[in-house]
Amino acid sequence: MANPGRKPQPDPVRVLVFHLLTQVNRDGAYANLRLPELLKGSDLIERDRAFATELAYGTLRMQGKHDEFIRQKSSRRFEELDPALVDLLRMGLHQLNEMRVPDHAAVGETVEVARALVGESKASFINALLREATRNPDFYSQFEVDFNEDFATIKRKLSILHSHPEWEIASFYDQLKDWREVAALLESNNIPAKPNLIAWPGRSTVEELIQIGGTLLPWVSFGVLSEKMPSEYSAIHERRAGVQDKGSQLVAETFIATAQSQGDVSLSWLDMCAGPGGKASALYTSLAVARPQDDFRANEPSEHRARLVAQVIPGELVSVGLGQDIVKEGLSFDRIMIDAPCTGLGALRRRPEARWRRTPADLKELVMIQKELLTAGVQLLRDGGLIAYVTCSPHILETKAQVLELLRKNPDMELVSIDPYLPSSVPRHVLDHDGSMQLWTHKDESDSMFMALLRKK
Repeated sequence: MANPGRKPQPDPVRVLVFHLLTQVNRDGAYANLRLPELLKGSDLIERDRAFATELAYGTLRMQGKHDEFIRQKSSRRFEELDPALVDLLRMGLHQLNEMRVPDHAAVGETVEVARALVGESKASFINALLREATRNPDFYSQFEVDFNEDFATIKRKLSILHSHPEWEIASFYDQLKDWREVAALLESNNIPAKPNLIAWPGRSTVEELIQIGGTLLPWVSFGVLSEKMPSEYSAIHERRAGVQDKGSQLVAETFIATAQSQGDVSLSWLDMCAGPGGKASALYTSLAVARPQDDFRANEPSEHRARLVAQVIPGELVSVGLGQDIVKEGLSFDRIMIDAPCTGLGALRRRPEARWRRTPADLKELVMIQKELLTAGVQLLRDGGLIAYVTCSPHILETKAQVLELLRKNPDMELVSIDPYLPSSVPRHVLDHDGSMQLWTHKDESDSMFMALLRKK
């Protein structure tokens, strides 16, 4: 360790990352929103910004794995450690274990940040533990998985190696029924995803986006796999295009396809939970071009998120309130999108801290909200109309279980196969035997979206 009498000289990149970790882990900030703000307020060059992004997001994803080393090697109980000290250790361990940072730099630079921000005593502790890590490069080999082991052992080892809470891993196994598939999914959740862009019909074109940097996104009509940061596209600045995962684009495109057989008949559409506006903008702009005779309304419970929706579709089409309360207005609709609030377990690759934010208690509360929204949707739906029930989660309680309960309680509703409406380029392995759709990140290079179509007879 450096001479403690010398004034600390912390690397500004790692200082910025430490502040982000603190704000996300301790203050509830969202990394994808807060990091751009911190970078904008800095004078870091592009290379350092890229390093900060990789270190910050990577540390947040993999902190469960790093915590296991701290638990086993620390002379103090993990729960008694200063939270700031824990975040610094995670940051140092991530450089040692997951990045191409030389050991001496990973240790030395992290210790310098610690000296400056938490004091010499804690810096000495961090120095000792990080040096212990350099002497134990094979520490995680003890968690290599033998898929013949018992359920609890496999679950725990995968949880440590791939840095996911055990309850989430169990939920993935409930659906996939194969530990190797689960391991592949966990690995894919830890790989940063390139931005998926959408050229909103009538406002921009795929060609315009590709000229700046990108390639065609498979399966969808208006998608681009970006080679650059979204901020580099003028169409996004001008709200003529957006950032939207391929899975979400596919959901919107598939739902619109259900209206093709209706010809010139005017349909009424409702996006019941529209914030922050990705699917609402895809639906609205597509309908404005292909079916201008149709009516569209977007509803969002949160005023803040409703304002985001109103930035991409006309404000007069956006209402604020609980989706369940629309029933009181005495309205009815031909098409209802219920993109329900959910655990977000299908988008863990894009939201590095999300896996640590949700708990089984959250799941229970969200399941109740989903039931209420579906009940309201059935009441609002006209005869012959369709509900698209969508979650960015593969958890069975948020997907199949909700559909089955709705069908049990509403004999006038039926599940309709998505197959006829799915673009022909989409492989049919995404469809379950009942005609619902479940995407998987490791198979489909998208968020793990679920979609079911429900028709009122």
